[in-house]
Amino acid sequence: MKILHTADWHLGKRLDDRSRMEEQQVVMQEICEIAEREEADVVLVAGDLFDTFNPPTEAVDLLYQTLKRLTAEGRRPVIAIAGNHDSPDRIEAPDPLARECGIIFAGYPHTLIPPFALDSGLRVVQSDKGFVELQLPGNETPLRLLFTPYANEYRLRTFLGHEESEEELRLLLQERWQQLADSYCDRRGVNILLSHLFMVRRGDMLPEEPEEEKPILQVGGAQALYTGNIPRQIQYTALGHLHRMRRVDASSSPVFYSGSPLSYSFAEAGQQKHVLMIEVEPGEAAVVREVPLTCAKRLLRKRAYGVDEALQWLSENSDALVELTIVTDTFLTALERRALNAAHSGIVTIIPEVADVENLMGSGQKQIDLSRGMETLFRDYFHHEKGQEPNDEIMQLFNEIMAEE
Repeated sequence: MKILHTADWHLGKRLDDRSRMEEQQVVMQEICEIAEREEADVVLVAGDLFDTFNPPTEAVDLLYQTLKRLTAEGRRPVIAIAGNHDSPDRIEAPDPLARECGIIFAGYPHTLIPPFALDSGLRVVQSDKGFVELQLPGNETPLRLLFTPYANEYRLRTFLGHEESEEELRLLLQERWQQLADSYCDRRGVNILLSHLFMVRRGDMLPEEPEEEKPILQVGGAQALYTGNIPRQIQYTALGHLHRMRRVDASSSPVFYSGSPLSYSFAEAGQQKHVLMIEVEPGEAAVVREVPLTCAKRLLRKRAYGVDEALQWLSENSDALVELTIVTDTFLTALERRALNAAHSGIVTIIPEVADVENLMGSGQKQIDLSRGMETLFRDYFHHEKGQEPNDEIMQLFNEIMAEE
């Protein structure tokens, strides 16, 4: 069985005030072409289909057009789950019609997929809350899929029936996954876990969540899961949320984040984006292959010393979107800004950095480095205003606001 794993499409997302819709259309076409060229049997989309709960119309149209093409007239099932940017109800709203095309949506951890069968030969053999077994056209091997869309800790505990429990959420979820795996997953089928949660190998450093991404490890989110929480029957775990492709665990049951198909902030500048092709047989370890995406615009950061150096570099990188920091002895003039923007249509941000700003301004004011993360900027602002570091309660409130849906 050949499975294409992708995630974090964030359709409708902008870069500052710049639309990425044209780029998203191109990369969605590239993903469809990869599925066709690789003759994928199944496509998994591990959450964050949209960038907001109420995406623009063109983003909704692009999602349905892409998923419809990926299904190859119902011969190739597509299973797409909600991420922390998605409205679970919006994701599930077209489900009755989508199933007729071979598309399965799951917005909630307790979603129950109703049985159906298509003329193509695709059918749901059996299902449970958070589980579905599929029979694929022309393939005798059943696909068993445990799925857990994003839900904050409260909703997960409610789904698991432990609203007031003090027990670690990861252990409760492990128990639920194991129950499903013991009931439905044996060595005669291909057994996959699909989720949009934060997962690490026990003892590893936590990777950074994407810049501008709604954090899911903060207050109101859900605690990190360990790869050891995955049932032993699972042969591959397909994850969404981190925008850089990441191998979490390469044991006999590989665990991967596929990453986003586009670089969505300058913190992702220079990253190569991928989809993942998984080849797996019943009872055997999955083999994972990275397939690079090549059609998207590059995001580049450049620190130039003077306008002349900036203009030269811009002429050599005309096909990228650019965050440009210019180090000068004085502030940029309006004429210099116009010259820079005229030289390159892809400049998103110009950050002037005055080398001797204190003497120039005569006030001791320092230049703000806008390339740093939101939490760092907040801490600096609080210290500037209050003369002290924010306490844990303040930071907890800040993180809670950042995690708001």
